[in-house]
Amino acid sequence: MTGLSDIAGLARLGCSAFFTDQVRAEETELLVRRISSVHRDRLDAIDASGPVPIELPPNSNTADFAVGDWVLAAPYTGLLMRRLDRQTVLQRRTEGAFGQQLAAANVDTLFIVTSCNADFNPSRLERYLIMANEAGTQPVIVLTKTDTVEDAQVFADQALALQRDLPVVMVNALSPDATAPLQPWCGPGRTVALVGSSGVGKSTLVNTLAGPDAETQQKTGAIREADAKGRHTTTARSLHAISGGGWVIDTPGIRTLYVSDVTDGIDTLFAEITELAPHCRFRDCTHAHEPGCAVQAAVKAGTLDAARLERWRTLSSENRDRTPVYSGPKGNKTLRKKKY
Repeated sequence: MTGLSDIAGLARLGCSAFFTDQVRAEETELLVRRISSVHRDRLDAIDASGPVPIELPPNSNTADFAVGDWVLAAPYTGLLMRRLDRQTVLQRRTEGAFGQQLAAANVDTLFIVTSCNADFNPSRLERYLIMANEAGTQPVIVLTKTDTVEDAQVFADQALALQRDLPVVMVNALSPDATAPLQPWCGPGRTVALVGSSGVGKSTLVNTLAGPDAETQQKTGAIREADAKGRHTTTARSLHAISGGGWVIDTPGIRTLYVSDVTDGIDTLFAEITELAPHCRFRDCTHAHEPGCAVQAAVKAGTLDAARLERWRTLSSENRDRTPVYSGPKGNKTLRKKKY
């Protein structure tokens, strides 16, 4: 049983002072546990000793929890008492929903996995980058299936251009040394998550990171050669120990990633536009037709790619239109979608 006194055990799980400082004086006897998987009717958890039981209080909703969450549980019964505040949270809005769907919590690095084939889609990668930026998690582009193309550097160069100072690594997920270029982000106590389309090698990469002696191995599947599409082999999010230290969260393939309520994430993705905007003549400049627009001036001067500005405009417009707003009298506001 892992309590606050087991500092070394908590550190191995990825627990830091950010979480332990949240424990109140009257809660010091409670046990610290980490959510390892979320199911429709139950949660699984771990502590420094391995898998441990976790009991949900009555009327609890598992949708309120994410893999990677830290919780406090009662000794002996394992009853969940409360969830600690998250340091980072990866979430997305689904079509027709006001709330956000939780993907993972307390993730240090997000590996955005894409393969060097028809799956490589810069527009979709930008949406993943926005998700990571908004969460406060460091994004890393991971290019798989590099052995299937003549020049993988072509794909790497396109990925590098997506965001300033963006790490891009190329791996062959089936190779025993595939984890070598990922080690800077996979040290002891660090947590990484993998996102990407089905069939790009996420589950294979998770298995390689976990090592051959892992208790559980993720199912893997082949892709269709015609369109590089794969089947969903991961159906639930789960937390796995990385061989030699660290933790990895695998996620199901995401078919559609909507942009909603992620202004900060967009600002980080298009940092060069964000930095120019304060120099525009008008504070609410749309960078489309206003006189004295510093962004348009940069496009004309050749220091800003016009295609980047167009993608910024498209994503900003989608974010504005898809972000729910509050309406109704004060004290009784409800969420509604904006009208297109």
